[in-house]
Amino acid sequence: MLYEPLLHVVLYQPEIPPNTGNIGRTCVAIGAKLWLVKPLGFQINEKELRRAGLDYWPFLEWETVENWDELAQRLASPIAQRRIWLLTKRGEISYTAAEFQRGDILLFGCETSGLPEELTTAYSDRTLRIPTRPQVRSLNLSSAAALVMYEAVRQLGAAEGFQNEEG
Repeated sequence: MLYEPLLHVVLYQPEIPPNTGNIGRTCVAIGAKLWLVKPLGFQINEKELRRAGLDYWPFLEWETVENWDELAQRLASPIAQRRIWLLTKRGEISYTAAEFQRGDILLFGCETSGLPEELTTAYSDRTLRIPTRPQVRSLNLSSAAALVMYEAVRQLGAAEGFQNEEG
């Protein structure tokens, strides 16, 4: 990696290909790196993943790791002081109250079971939530990721170098 991505977006055992494809597309849009923690509920070459990622997938910086320990080791870099933020419906802090920094790690759980309790306990002071009405258990994973990623972009002022969408 020649540069530090704006953010590191981690999907912990994702299950639904279109969610991963959409999140990958958003990563390309903001200059984030996507990490996928196995096991995955799909093959990387699945049609649904490609369709959601459109023709942006070749521009995506991404890696797949075997497990959480491998990811933690890979991201324990002396290059940057990376902080981790865990997104969970039981989070302690609203995502808009977090103070994001370049190189932060945004960790999202799998669609059906979220993040494992051992991770949310280990990082209990870094758990974020997206407020919703009680009638809704949670937001779609790709929607939640986009919300949080663009809040970080807003805070970091990175959007100033982005093109406005035309059309």
